[in-house]
Amino acid sequence: MQTPSSVPVCLNCQRSETEAVLLAIRFRGAASWICSRCFPTLIHSPAKLAGRLEGAETLTPAEHE
Repeated sequence: MQTPSSVPVCLNCQRSETEAVLLAIRFRGAASWICSRCFPTLIHSPAKLAGRLEGAETLTPAEHE
C-alpha cells in the first residue's frame, strides 16, 4: 500500500501514471491504484491479486452470461 506522499503506481504491475491510466480504488478502508490493463484481473480473477490487495482472495469473480 502507498503513503500519501508516494508516486501512485498500479498495485499489480507497478506502472505509474506516466505509463498507464490509473484508477483509484478502495477496499476494506484502504485506498490503492490499479491500471486499466490490470483492472480486468480485479473483475474476473481477483484471487490473482492476493498479496497485492489485502483480502483479494475473498472476492467473488464477476459472473459471465
